[in-house]
Amino acid sequence: MQPLMPKATAVWLVENTSLTFDQIGEFCGLHPLEVQAIADGEVAVQMIGVDPIANGQLTMAEIERCQKDPEARLKLLESAHPEPMVRHKGPRYTPIAKRQDKPDAIAWLVKNHPELSDSQISKLVGTTKPTIQAVRDRSHWNTTNIKPRHPVALGLCTLEELEAAVKRANRGKKTESGEPVEVKVEAPTYESEDTPAG
Repeated sequence: MQPLMPKATAVWLVENTSLTFDQIGEFCGLHPLEVQAIADGEVAVQMIGVDPIANGQLTMAEIERCQKDPEARLKLLESAHPEPMVRHKGPRYTPIAKRQDKPDAIAWLVKNHPELSDSQISKLVGTTKPTIQAVRDRSHWNTTNIKPRHPVALGLCTLEELEAAVKRANRGKKTESGEPVEVKVEAPTYESEDTPAG
């Protein structure tokens, strides 16, 4: 793991410590010659150094330990590693600007894929079952303004997610002739914003 902004960190370490070019290079993921070029003012001339102590990536004690022993290597503080991003179960966050698009996406899904369950629609669009029900039975407060629009075109889910949900909903279903149901998900057509709604 490297520090954030490795070159700027190297500039600070060159200017403020007596660490060897090898030590700085290894810590910052740079070649020792590159560190030497920073020290000679040939590289990163106008770059402002970033203090790795102030931003919690190193301690002064760690720098002092390595200054005493040229063979020692700086270790990035554990707390300097950002927490890994974990995808939480539950409704996904939708930016406010996209929230009014959800009923349109629900209307499109209900119309084009009646086989999808409310829980599948809720997962795809990031909405609640009461909202889906309100769109289905046209009791939604904004029913007059809802136009079915493709959820992928609205950026509420990916085509892959939609296809997977439709496949799951049709799993095991057969047509009247006994053939498995063929799953077709149409790709969205992106209309430009200024075309009048027809």
